[in-house]
Amino acid sequence: MEFDTIAAVSTPMGEGAIAIVRLSGDEAISIADQVFKSPSGKCLKEVDSHTIHYGHLIDPKTGQIVEEVMLSLMKGPKTFTREDVVEINCHGGLVSVNRVLQLVLNQGARLAEPGEFTKRAFLNGRIDLSQAEAVMDLIRAKTDRAMNVALNQMEGRLSKLIRKLRQEILEILAHVEVNIDYPEYDDVEEMTHRVLLEKSTHVKSEIDKLLRTSEQGKILREGLSTVIIGRPNVGKSSLLNALVHENKAIVTDIPGTTRDVIEEYVNVRGVPLRLVDTAGIRETEDIVERIGVERSRQVLKEADLILLVLNYSDLLTMEDENLFEAVEGMDVIVIVNKTDLEQKIDMDRVRELTHDKQLVTTSLLEEQGIDELEEAISSLFFSGSIEAGDMTYVSNSRHIALLNQALTAITDAIENTEMGTPIDIVQIDLTRTWELLGEIIGESVHESLIDQLFSQFCLGK
Repeated sequence: MEFDTIAAVSTPMGEGAIAIVRLSGDEAISIADQVFKSPSGKCLKEVDSHTIHYGHLIDPKTGQIVEEVMLSLMKGPKTFTREDVVEINCHGGLVSVNRVLQLVLNQGARLAEPGEFTKRAFLNGRIDLSQAEAVMDLIRAKTDRAMNVALNQMEGRLSKLIRKLRQEILEILAHVEVNIDYPEYDDVEEMTHRVLLEKSTHVKSEIDKLLRTSEQGKILREGLSTVIIGRPNVGKSSLLNALVHENKAIVTDIPGTTRDVIEEYVNVRGVPLRLVDTAGIRETEDIVERIGVERSRQVLKEADLILLVLNYSDLLTMEDENLFEAVEGMDVIVIVNKTDLEQKIDMDRVRELTHDKQLVTTSLLEEQGIDELEEAISSLFFSGSIEAGDMTYVSNSRHIALLNQALTAITDAIENTEMGTPIDIVQIDLTRTWELLGEIIGESVHESLIDQLFSQFCLGK
């Protein structure tokens, strides 16, 4: 495929030691040649691929030195985009970076669109669509586990599984076609309903395996929305600070200190939590606190996990019991805090309200019970089932939706086979399954979807 030459800043904007301006395309080397002068005097077209060179960028119009740089040259197809790529390493100041970018744009490069380098890698066959999406997952990873998942997907582990399943379906379809078109051939095994059922059931079981790990994969990719709730002054903000290991929220003895929703990402045993500290839920005349309480009720509806905090040194109130009712049917861990103080709470009643939910006691002031809480959070969603070496599972919402559709299609094929439906009719559901799996890796996908997916990438990637 033919493309024009693009350029963009590939490092975050701001002050730093080094920034990188990246070019990709047929004219990348010649554009760099127009502005780069090395002490050796050699043209970049004459130097070896995958080498780095010291020199200066010169404005061709004025002859002035623009920057002192190190320039990396990589000739296609052995590059990320499979095109010629030049990376200019310059000083990381805003003015410096913008001058370098403007210089190469003035020589004929075009400013890249968000994700266009990765898009070219996909369109040039360097990676498939699921691997391209894994690039963004890698950038956005909040924990080591999430990063390992993205790395494995980027290396093509999921793609290989999907291709293997598509090949199995294709062999079934080819076998059916041969039986239909050449029924007189005796040396071709007949595709009976029994054989078709056996092969289709195997494909269905493999899709089931992927979907069984999808909930955990999605948590690792997107984070677990975790809301801390409780009456005022039970220790919600102290809990946020303890999990974040930093004083993010104000902690005082005055009830109602937190009047708004506070969000923070935290890594708990490899599980990324989007931790939300809410205003204490109670009836109040204070208009500002009342707005905070309403926001607390709203985020409660959108939470994946609830941390319900109670006060060990206070009597259980009707407001506490109402909170248990509000979170009925949700994933909840009950935390009884302030165990360093005299007990006033009725623990028997707490256990009765907790039912089969996990119960943890803590003294956040004395940093007791934090390990037990982190273990409870981790075991609730992972149960130790995801380890570093077991990363062949789906984590992307688009992939999960397509796998669910493929599961429906293959299930229809199995049910029709069991009912004795003619094999050429069953073939329709099998073809649909094959197409849906192809959408995951980009082998059958609309151009508009490709544009939408890559528009979510950062500029310069």
